[in-house]
Amino acid sequence: MNAQVNGLVKGTFRSGLVRTPGGLSLRFQPRAIVVTAACLLVAFGVALLVIGSGDFQLSPGQVVRTLLGGGHPADSFIVNEVRLPRAVTGLAVGAALGMAGAIFQSLSRNPLGSPDLLGFTQGAATGVLTAIVLFGAGSLAAAGGAVAGGVVTGLLILMLTGRHGAHGQRLILVGIGVAAILTGVNGYLITKAELTEAARAVLWLTGSLDGRDWADAAPVLIALAVLVPLVAIGCGRQLRMLEMGDDAAHGLGVRIERVRLVLLAAAVLLAAFAAAAAGPVSFVALTAPQLARRLTRTPGPNLLPAACLGAAMLVAADFAGQRLFPGHQLPVGVVTGLLGGGYLVWLLATERKTGRI
Repeated sequence: MNAQVNGLVKGTFRSGLVRTPGGLSLRFQPRAIVVTAACLLVAFGVALLVIGSGDFQLSPGQVVRTLLGGGHPADSFIVNEVRLPRAVTGLAVGAALGMAGAIFQSLSRNPLGSPDLLGFTQGAATGVLTAIVLFGAGSLAAAGGAVAGGVVTGLLILMLTGRHGAHGQRLILVGIGVAAILTGVNGYLITKAELTEAARAVLWLTGSLDGRDWADAAPVLIALAVLVPLVAIGCGRQLRMLEMGDDAAHGLGVRIERVRLVLLAAAVLLAAFAAAAAGPVSFVALTAPQLARRLTRTPGPNLLPAACLGAAMLVAADFAGQRLFPGHQLPVGVVTGLLGGGYLVWLLATERKTGRI
């Protein structure tokens, strides 16, 4: 009897389907759960290394002890007030970018669907540059400008694609065109800025976690707390159906236009809040969803694995930026740009071989 029960449990686990005594069934993907948990462990592990690195070195054990309330008062100040906000901001920004990229790639059904290629990141940059150059705004107003710029860009792209065109190749092409226009606008704004304002703008455009505090992390954390359940739980099933095509999704009862609008709004807000916190960090939103799919070997958007992998990638890039060149710190946007650019070239070559482009 026990052998039969054990065999049933093992078979059920492999099939990813659990049936309750009441007749309900819950489907899950064991490999996706393992990959998500592993990415979370890596993200938090690298975050501990980031918190402990710097001129005042701390071991991971000292960091954990300090976070739990122990340790020397000097350690507590360094960890809790100086380095922890930076690490939390990196984790939150990476998770937001990973999920935003997964949504865009699923809606466009294209691995090139990413906020930094579709113009949303450039729109956030336009908002920041407008706030800094034209109004001399401070950090808080500049962050608000990033969110406003990303949202306005999303509305513009939605208007240009039309209600029935906010997916597939049309979304990609319109987004690339808008990104090119906004890049020119951003260059013009920098040339019109004063020297100090231009220096601030260029530093933000690089993408960096330097000097980040709780005021930078809080908006991204709130956005994640609201939007992740909305997308992953409320719209995750409908997003998987949309990947099969509008006709199939409509036949399965999905309210296509409403669901697509909600998902686009969530992805734009996630990308905008991430840009407001850390600047236009490139290629995380492009690479995290693709790597998540390859690791989980599971069809569909893989929203939570992409978010966790994005968090791990960003804090790992931040750690690498602090360690690659002793005595000089590279902004996290430089590291992700170097690595992500190579990945983009590989992805384009792979897509060309398979005949997709």
